Amino acid sequence: MFARRRSCLLSLALAGTPCAVFAQALEEVVVTADFRPVDLMTSAASVSVIGEPEMAQRSARHLEDILSAAPNVSWSSGASRSRFVQLRGIGDLEQYAEPKYYPSVGLVIDDLELGAVASAGMLFDTAQVEVLRGPQGTRYGASGHAGMIRIGTRVPSDSFEAQLEGGVGNYGSYHMGAVLSGPLGESLKGRIAVQQNTGDGYIENAYTGDDTADYDELTGRVRLVWEPGSNGSYDFSYQHFESDNGYDAFSLQNNRTTWSDEPGSDEQDLDGFSARGEWRLGQSTHLQAIATWLDGDSLYDYDVDWVSAPVCEIAVCSYGYDTAREIFARDRSQGTLELRLLGGDDDRSRGSLRYVIGLYANHNEERLHYAYPSAWYGLYESDSDYDTDRYAVYGELEYGLGERLGVSAGLRVEQFNDDYSDSNGVSGDSDDQLFDAELSLQYDLNDTTFLYATLALANKPGGANVAAGSQYAFMSAPFQQFMQGKLRFGNETLFSRELGLKATAFEDRLSLRSALFYATRENAQLESWMWDAAAGLWVGYLDSGSDATSYGLELEADYALTAAVQLYGSIGWLETEVDEINTFDLDLNQFVSHKNRAQAKSPEYQYNAGVRVQLPRGFTAALEVEGRDDSYYGYYHNGKLDSYDLLNGSLGWSGQQLDIRLWGRNLGDEDYAVHGLYVGADPRDDFGAWANQTYYQFGAPRTYGVDVTWRL
Repeated sequence: MFARRRSCLLSLALAGTPCAVFAQALEEVVVTADFRPVDLMTSAASVSVIGEPEMAQRSARHLEDILSAAPNVSWSSGASRSRFVQLRGIGDLEQYAEPKYYPSVGLVIDDLELGAVASAGMLFDTAQVEVLRGPQGTRYGASGHAGMIRIGTRVPSDSFEAQLEGGVGNYGSYHMGAVLSGPLGESLKGRIAVQQNTGDGYIENAYTGDDTADYDELTGRVRLVWEPGSNGSYDFSYQHFESDNGYDAFSLQNNRTTWSDEPGSDEQDLDGFSARGEWRLGQSTHLQAIATWLDGDSLYDYDVDWVSAPVCEIAVCSYGYDTAREIFARDRSQGTLELRLLGGDDDRSRGSLRYVIGLYANHNEERLHYAYPSAWYGLYESDSDYDTDRYAVYGELEYGLGERLGVSAGLRVEQFNDDYSDSNGVSGDSDDQLFDAELSLQYDLNDTTFLYATLALANKPGGANVAAGSQYAFMSAPFQQFMQGKLRFGNETLFSRELGLKATAFEDRLSLRSALFYATRENAQLESWMWDAAAGLWVGYLDSGSDATSYGLELEADYALTAAVQLYGSIGWLETEVDEINTFDLDLNQFVSHKNRAQAKSPEYQYNAGVRVQLPRGFTAALEVEGRDDSYYGYYHNGKLDSYDLLNGSLGWSGQQLDIRLWGRNLGDEDYAVHGLYVGADPRDDFGAWANQTYYQFGAPRTYGVDVTWRL
């Protein structure tokens, strides 16, 4: 069942690398984020796999550099790096005081769950990135509520390998890294990879005269694979990420020149460990055990008012200006344990049966010190503790109904407990039981066409609105009344329906993957903000008082026009609607109700298309365009992020040991926004003092550089 023909041209189309470069056909593309590795073309899910060629083509350093290659994927910044991802319009938008161990879209590096630490998603020495759209509840539970992104690092090699790489670019950017890999004994292999990534960023601060959005990031990975015998194997990995980045993103003029007198920072120090053991208990039965530990500290702060004294010396400012900062210092630790048994038939023919049974435990602790020093409002500080525990049992069955027809069903039952307390006397806990389920039919129409239909039910736990709870006593009466029933937000239930088709044609020169989906959310957890002018408080919270709907299409295609020319493209279409959300309107200065509103960060269309060419004498070239529609970025206003179209390109040369690549992104130097705020921030009378306006955090301008890789 599900037999697939493979050729050099199909491998070329999937991996995006010309076959002429290799002595033999490439292996098929394999999705590794599920319980078992599965061929991309027979996976019953909408999955994008972004491999090393695509990452090299874009000179990608971070996850945010490649996500636009996948349809119906958006991301939110609000920091030095994009931290939160939205799939099909579902996902968190930003983080301030709220703990977010389980964002709607999870991030995993190998077996290590990063949760909300997507800024650590560096891509050095990465084999591939997998974007799984739709609920992944049976496999990941609350960690993959709307989807999952998995970064798969390269495994230790069977023979000795050494690699040095480096590059320089505009805006003072440079990177350098090294990899060593190979056998350490008869049954032990190891790999170590280290990279430093540095740059000035794209902001100039007129007050300090410095580049105040610079980045300085260190990534280190160690991986060991031990195979002492045919019945057992062990995989150990260590991940280290350290960043000392600046954060100074917003300007009164909506450009890349700021006047902040206290530019912010976005610092992280993260260490993660994972260990996986696998034992063969029989011919087709395996036992797997996975343990992980993550420990991280972070400091995130910014200049709240964005101005300095010279601004009000050059222009007349009403009421002067504030000297306020907002500071978030976090300590977080996480431990997970997982045990699962996999068994049954190796293939899925008529009457075959495969199964997975598993147990899972997750414990998280977060300590937050929050401070808001302000010349106008004084110093406000608080400390909070937030602990969560998750315990789950899950199972999945796959059964062959015929030579071409199969069915799979999965169920996960999860116990979620949380406990919150802070220095303001606010405390609370919850005890919830969550259910995730999935039912899927798969059908091989013929040797080149695969169809699937999937129903998925997923639940995401509720929790405490930390900022609103700690600020509640200081709010004015109307805001206290509005928030009285919102100090905690409820569980969200997501029900997804999906139809998919995957096919090859023209003697395997064309590869096509498509999916239609329709999803409903009960008690949708939607982020919102309100300004309590009488108390001088910005109050952020999650509102679960509404339902939401989304539906759309994803289409990806690769076509080998010739042995040297490959075309590729993807398009995502998305329609979203929030039934009704109550919020505070900054312009009307009153509470209002928005009905049938599109979800935030949900552009109606998104596309990516390009061509890769194998030129004579080892040269390659690539040119691509990408773009997306406009979209709302919040619910407390009607501001939108504008649509945009970007042009990227590269020219490379590969020798036996040396690779050189010239690259450029956003070659048209278009200004486009990756985040937005709607506030009254400008104190200058000539510019409408304290009038509400839309302010943007811009994505990278035109960037270009050269990368060099030397292999031993």
